[in-house]
Amino acid sequence: MTTIRLLLVDDEGLTRETLRDYMSADPDIEIVGEASDGRAAVVQARGLAPDVILMDMQMPKMDGVEATRLIHEEHPEIGILGLSTFSTDRYVVPLLRAGASGYLVKDALPEEMVAAVRAVATGESVLSPQVTRHVVHGVAESVPAVPDVDEDLLNSLTERELEVIDLLAQGKSNKEIAAALFITESTVKARFVKVMAKLGVRDRVQILITALDLGLVRLPGSRRA
Repeated sequence: MTTIRLLLVDDEGLTRETLRDYMSADPDIEIVGEASDGRAAVVQARGLAPDVILMDMQMPKMDGVEATRLIHEEHPEIGILGLSTFSTDRYVVPLLRAGASGYLVKDALPEEMVAAVRAVATGESVLSPQVTRHVVHGVAESVPAVPDVDEDLLNSLTERELEVIDLLAQGKSNKEIAAALFITESTVKARFVKVMAKLGVRDRVQILITALDLGLVRLPGSRRA
């Protein structure tokens, strides 16, 4: 595997040291820089061109959401993983709307963090079922009860593609989606690739956010027309 260039962003030195220990133990991960606030993260993302950024949420000068938004606008190819203390943090939905590819709690096991960085580096997303449910709830609160469905986009998606989007919104993994639809995981992945192309997004997280915003999937307590 090609070496993954990683930028660590957190305002607490001890946290950065812990993350550095976790990540540097993996021979395929190279820590190319560290930043203690969002503004510095934007500058370093420009100069260092990392593959993945581990981004803290609450920092001085500029928080993780704004830093993520600016970095994603300039460098959409960089995968950004949010870091926070709680899975239901109020920053989760804004962070994902800003373009992050996933979200981790800081007490995740070292191997979980490494696996998450590897996943995002290959274009995948990282979101636990618990966080997915929180995201769906959070987005649902900001979407009208009867959203204006993009009919052209809706018509471009097949029923099978809509099925995998609906199951994604329920917090299902690829394995669980495959079991529910009696298909293989590779088929699930292939359907998500087609959905990403149609929605113009880079990963499963952005499929979820975009589909909820556009009324393409069933929100809790509602039905798609």
